Amino acid sequence: MSAETKEIAKLQAGIKEDLKDILEKNLKISDWDIPEADDKELATKIVDILQEALNELKKEVQEGAYNNY
Repeated sequence: MSAETKEIAKLQAGIKEDLKDILEKNLKISDWDIPEADDKELATKIVDILQEALNELKKEVQEGAYNNY
């Protein structure tokens, strides 16, 4: 197992938890602003935004933006 694989294995749970925290933080903010909002709809839209951001980051990685970070 490479050093990179070992490191990512250690970070994996934390990365997933960070994404979940972003979702929950933004749901709370939305609930404060719009108490009657449909939480499922908001969550879906927030996840869509997160996915869009991940897609953009993936493209940047593929283009070499983080080759020498």
